[in-house]
Amino acid sequence: MPASPHLLLTGATGGLGQALAYAYAGPGVRVSLTGRDPDRLAALAAICQSLGATVATQALDVRDLDRLRTWILNTDAAHPVTTGIACAGVSSAIGPDGAPEPVAAVRRVFAVNALAAVETASALAEVMRARRAGRIGIISSLGGWHGTPSSPSYSASKSAARIYGEALRGALAPSGVSVTVVSPGFVDSPMSRRYHGAKPLLWNQDRAARVIRRGIERGTPRVNFPWPLVLGNILLWLLPAHLTDAILVRHFAFTVTPDAEGMAERGG
Repeated sequence: MPASPHLLLTGATGGLGQALAYAYAGPGVRVSLTGRDPDRLAALAAICQSLGATVATQALDVRDLDRLRTWILNTDAAHPVTTGIACAGVSSAIGPDGAPEPVAAVRRVFAVNALAAVETASALAEVMRARRAGRIGIISSLGGWHGTPSSPSYSASKSAARIYGEALRGALAPSGVSVTVVSPGFVDSPMSRRYHGAKPLLWNQDRAARVIRRGIERGTPRVNFPWPLVLGNILLWLLPAHLTDAILVRHFAFTVTPDAEGMAERGG
């Protein structure tokens, strides 16, 4: 008998995370959500419950990798996870004067965007492979397709998550577990609103969540959008590196208003 639908989602209190929780929530569906803010988690859970879902929440910081893995394994042991999505993410950028990102910011971005994504996918792979069934989604970014001069740590961390997912997909294919690597362009969310620069072809988060869910549930290997930006990123690979760098600096330079932790990292 097939397992009842059970979504496990990290980064649930972020804009895209919330939209994904709503996209999956419904009668007969269990959703297990984690984020750092207990109050926002409780509010999100209430809405998912109103949509008919059974909801469990756990407030935690995904940088605590041991606690993250324990939560995933315990959650799965209680109710087998059918779909797991690593969605937690943070952003950073160089200073307005070109000053490099503080090392604390670089460490945080890699810890959340890369290490926590890998830990999430690894734990899910462990249990899903044993059952020979399941779907894993890893949220990367089109910003991880090139080394973006305005945000070296963000582009590198998202690239790391993307490449890990690509490799994991091939490793798990014989066991019947699908891995979908998601590379969105600009999605309207609280994090993107702290981004100051051009945001061409901005999608709203509900539209993005619907496309992501459809791709993951179908086992699509890659979900990349919007297509004009995807094509632009592909074309950049065909240019000499110095031209790619010049285009990114001239047309896609940006700054990011730090969040509260980012302000502390910069001594604010």
